[in-house]
Amino acid sequence: MSAGPDHRILVFAPIGRDGPASVELLRSTNLEAIACRNLTALVSEMRAGVGAVFVAEEALFGKDTAPLAQWIESQPPWSDLPFVVLTSHREQPAVVSWRRSLVSLLRNVSLLERPVQPMTLTSAVQSALRARRRQYEIRALLAAREQTAQELENLVAERTRALAESNEQLRLEMEERTRVEETLRQAQKIEAIGQLTGGVAHDFNNLLMVISGGLDMLDRQPDPNRRRRLMDGMIQAAQRGASLTKQLLAFSRRQTLRPEAVDVAMQIGGMRELLDRSLRGDVHVEFDFPDQLWPVEVDPGELELVILNLAVNARDAMPNGGTIVVRGENLPDANEEQIFGDYVRLSVTDTGTGMSPEILSRVFEPFFTTKEIGKGSGLGLAQVHGFATQSRGTVRIKSQLGQGTSIELYLPRSNDVPLEHRHLIDFNKARPKKNDQGQVLLVEDDEEVAALVSEMLAQLGYGVTRAASGAAALGALADGRSVDVIFSDIMMPGGMNGIELAREIRRRRGDIPVLLTSGYAEASLHEAQAAGIQILAKPYHLEELAAALSAARSGLQGDAGARRNSG
Repeated sequence: MSAGPDHRILVFAPIGRDGPASVELLRSTNLEAIACRNLTALVSEMRAGVGAVFVAEEALFGKDTAPLAQWIESQPPWSDLPFVVLTSHREQPAVVSWRRSLVSLLRNVSLLERPVQPMTLTSAVQSALRARRRQYEIRALLAAREQTAQELENLVAERTRALAESNEQLRLEMEERTRVEETLRQAQKIEAIGQLTGGVAHDFNNLLMVISGGLDMLDRQPDPNRRRRLMDGMIQAAQRGASLTKQLLAFSRRQTLRPEAVDVAMQIGGMRELLDRSLRGDVHVEFDFPDQLWPVEVDPGELELVILNLAVNARDAMPNGGTIVVRGENLPDANEEQIFGDYVRLSVTDTGTGMSPEILSRVFEPFFTTKEIGKGSGLGLAQVHGFATQSRGTVRIKSQLGQGTSIELYLPRSNDVPLEHRHLIDFNKARPKKNDQGQVLLVEDDEEVAALVSEMLAQLGYGVTRAASGAAALGALADGRSVDVIFSDIMMPGGMNGIELAREIRRRRGDIPVLLTSGYAEASLHEAQAAGIQILAKPYHLEELAAALSAARSGLQGDAGARRNSG
């Protein structure tokens, strides 16, 4: 029977008749047996493929077995070639010792002692072949596992490549979506700017018409009463312009807020008289605040303006009268859209006409209003939205036609204790008498504004020296002129703004107080507050200018006194 090279039996018994007899016996049982003449031939046949080796021990005695040992050591992990060794009865110590070393060399050994029966020899060789076949089965399993692992690795690599391609495609799609969304936002922004520009132009043109027309008529009107009415109209127009600018800043979320812990019930409860004056007699206001209403972190003045704005809107929505309820509620551990944590819900609810879904979807748009022309700017609810967002909260509206409207402000809880007394500059002080109040160094680059402010300062009794830039102001101080207070705009040309000028003056002349003014300079306002420099917001009245100058001068004197006491 022909067998593969890995099932061959190699017989190495070159001395006597053991070799030929063993080969003949094995072949008679259908086993492929090959006789090897010497050790070199044995190792060569083993390299060609072998299932088992039958060897007579005397064939290896005294021989150089290094090539055989090298083959055995170089077997792959799955292979352990079985050897059947024919031994003798010789028990001399040297022979026994050598036999032990032979067993150690061959590793997988079955010993048959002479004389051996043919069946015993055949059985031992067949057992060795079966063990060898199991080794080849393990090799096949290992090869199959390796092939499977390789196929899996290839599959993983292919899937990884496909996933990378999908991710790249997704990234490109996300970039395209981002680009489209940005384009859409830009289009919406342009549309909003157009709407905003139209509304601002309309309102400011009306205001400018009142002011410019009134100024033109003043010189043509000799009647003092009519001149007074013209003046009152221009003053109201200027106040409306300042209010409109403030609403625009709130809408754009760029208005400077001064948040602090506020007791909502006390703050809004103090508005009772103001609300009663602002509403009609057939509109009643009710407050509903629990005893333990949490404080909130907001600008108290802006909170009052928001409540007043909402109350006036509610009044206009109730032409036949009704009730406005201002309610406060604690919302512990809120977990809703845009609201996470402890919040206070402040709601203003009316019993008026309500709003349709179409109007509800547009109420926060700037200059959108359902009121008659001239009755409202359309910035009220946009200002409310800007205030709520700047205060780290949000605003929601619930309304149905014929069933009234509820506007809800969600404001985050403050863990600080509300202040009972606020130390604010009183801008309503009486005008000082016209006497020598001291010298003011006015730093203003705008010629018209500088001329007007110089007149206002002269009316308050101050002498005025004017500089058009920060460098010019420092030059005036270097000339040794007498200066009691410096009044400077923040935004100026020449590379030095008002904040930098104030710091330089403090470094050179710490005895001179500095008052700054600004129409809008968000970043500089924060810097000024950090540096402890007082700012007077434009536009301002004569009384406000007088109070701010007095506060700046008295504040510096207080600081100097504190330094003297601490020294």
